[in-house]
Amino acid sequence: MGVLESELERERAVVSGLYERLDQLRAETEDRLARVRRDSVGSNHQARSERDAFARLYEDQLTQLRDVDARLVFGRLLLEEAVDGSDHRYIGRIGLRDEDQRSLLIDWRAQQAGAFYQATANERMGVRARRHLTMSGRQVTRIDDDVFDEALLEGDRAGEKVQGEGALLAALTAQRTGRMHDIVATIQAEQDRIIRSDLRGALVVQGGPGTGKTAVALHRAAYLLYANRQRLSTSGVLVVGPSTAFLRYIEAVLPSLGETGVVMSSLGELFPGVEATAEDAPEAAVLKGSAQMARLLSRAVRSRQKAPAEAQTVVVENERLVVEPQLVQRALAKAQRTGKPHNVARVTFVKSALAELTDQLAAQLRAAGSTIDDADLKVLREDLRTSYDVRVLLNTAWLPLTPQKLLQDLFARPAWLAELTPRWSEEQRAALLRERTAPFTVSDVPLLDEAAELLGDFPGRADPADRDRERQRKRDLENARAAIRNMGVQGLVSAEQLADGFAEQVDRGTTAERAASDRSWTYGHVVVDEAQELSPMQWRVLVRRCPMKSFTIVGDIAQVASAAGATSWQEALEPVFKDAWRLEELTVNYRTPAQITREAERIAVAAGLPITPTRAVREGDWPIRRIDAFAAPEEQTQPRTLAAAVAAAVAHDRGIDDAGTLAVIATASDLPEVAAAIRERFGDAAGRGAAGLTRPIAVLTGYEAKGLEFDAVVLADPDALAAESPRGAASLYVAMTRPTQRLTLVTR
Repeated sequence: MGVLESELERERAVVSGLYERLDQLRAETEDRLARVRRDSVGSNHQARSERDAFARLYEDQLTQLRDVDARLVFGRLLLEEAVDGSDHRYIGRIGLRDEDQRSLLIDWRAQQAGAFYQATANERMGVRARRHLTMSGRQVTRIDDDVFDEALLEGDRAGEKVQGEGALLAALTAQRTGRMHDIVATIQAEQDRIIRSDLRGALVVQGGPGTGKTAVALHRAAYLLYANRQRLSTSGVLVVGPSTAFLRYIEAVLPSLGETGVVMSSLGELFPGVEATAEDAPEAAVLKGSAQMARLLSRAVRSRQKAPAEAQTVVVENERLVVEPQLVQRALAKAQRTGKPHNVARVTFVKSALAELTDQLAAQLRAAGSTIDDADLKVLREDLRTSYDVRVLLNTAWLPLTPQKLLQDLFARPAWLAELTPRWSEEQRAALLRERTAPFTVSDVPLLDEAAELLGDFPGRADPADRDRERQRKRDLENARAAIRNMGVQGLVSAEQLADGFAEQVDRGTTAERAASDRSWTYGHVVVDEAQELSPMQWRVLVRRCPMKSFTIVGDIAQVASAAGATSWQEALEPVFKDAWRLEELTVNYRTPAQITREAERIAVAAGLPITPTRAVREGDWPIRRIDAFAAPEEQTQPRTLAAAVAAAVAHDRGIDDAGTLAVIATASDLPEVAAAIRERFGDAAGRGAAGLTRPIAVLTGYEAKGLEFDAVVLADPDALAAESPRGAASLYVAMTRPTQRLTLVTR
């Protein structure tokens, strides 16, 4: 048996043992869960709470043990000094210990695993060699070694060095599946340093296409959840992406790393109950995204707090009462001084107005000869409160509002908008006007959130059981502390975590589920991808979601396509973060072949885009293919169209390799015709938008393609793609850098 076969067999035996331990832990957890579910606790709430909480704990553990099955272990370190009797340390997706609590497998996020990503020949970090294990199912199929100690190349241990194709190159050239995979086995040193950065402040990760920004951000989220479990398990982590297609593309990464308690949202879903996908015209998007919209909404809310211009007569139980504007104005001023949101402060306004009206009505009745005592005052106040005329008067002065109603009124009432914006141009106002029934756009979502901050809860919408739940939460914490003491699991779970799983009548859901449905929820950390696209108003929403301003911000200023996006990180971040942000740059392009990168960067530089130059790790095997859609071959009898030429280009590429993924990227105007031609030729193998990511061929707009990668890309009319974007060549630059292998440009 040769050296390679011998080493493979050795590693297969070790990995088999690790899977045996994983299966054993699964079986034990399944048994604990079954026993907990079988427990009969009767009507005792504390016992029922304990049972439900531990059931949730075991369910979460079981989910993690199941999700990490694929490529459980991927690396091995050969150490200079033995630890616990062994100079080998295996690295994997989670940590495993044997029954005697000896370490078998180190979680990739643990401090002891850092050397797997950071060690070099110059900085060995106590490591003699690093081994990459390539898996197929539960079987080791290949091993690759990086040797840092030259002594291993000769003498007794020479046979322990095995060189292969290289784990990184193999991962880069592997065919794509329409879903992003984790890079936990091939994280590079510059990426690892960013992933392990501490939680404080805002970390900006700037990098050109293909540098692994998204992968770094997601692995950083997994690392922070591991390193700050107590803090983040109860507050959660929010991951924000540009589109539903992007979220579908990345959705499997964190579960594969053993993390499921993360909320993922597109920019159009940040306001509960609204799922906006429509985009505004550029001029409207810029206006809605500007910070002046916050001031406009504040003025709009304040304008709905207005005393009548003249005295009003109200009828209360056949008694006519003249209400002077000053009375209403005093009640308005008292409520406004509270500084509370509109709907909340309205309670103060109503109480104050009713108190003055009661005194006025009592005085009027006394003047007419009636005797009024304290008991009568209560009756008079109730008469006023239920009077139709009084309700009309108070609602006219201060009407409760929902964010949706405020925004619909603002955009559908040109006279009111003009009154609120005396310094705006007619063109600016016209950009906002629309029918009241028009669907909300992505740019409306931060305006709805801003309005919700200004308005507060709508009367009657707040959960009447809020106070009961608060009292129940205190009881749950007391029960949890008692349960932890009684069951002897101190250190394994906190009282807060245990109380989160308690359920009195119904399952309250996971932290992620509760956070996603609660607009006022504040997260422990927020990850923002394609952050260069965000407007100032969208940044205001996200900072409200994380007042501690702990962010991982990922993007590339050169790739901004939105008209409301930023031209620099300083412009985007200083208004909300001041100086509490730091910048890291990724400079190595792991995705895009060098020959494609050079052409994309040439176009970007010529257009004046502020790109971050990158170094591609491979040249690529296929040159860029260029096709003139209307240069028909002599045998062509039918008129050529762009759509037909694109379909032919796709067929040519599938002839090279039909096993990987291919994206057709076209403008929004060309997309229907192009998609129809692709579907006619390739049938169910092709799909449109996010649905296309599950099929070999996806037909997308330039915006939908942001952040995604494919084996091959066919661009339909590159010049039109550049012209379609408010930022010109930025959209084309993004589209050109999506492929990992081949690029075809179909011009007209």
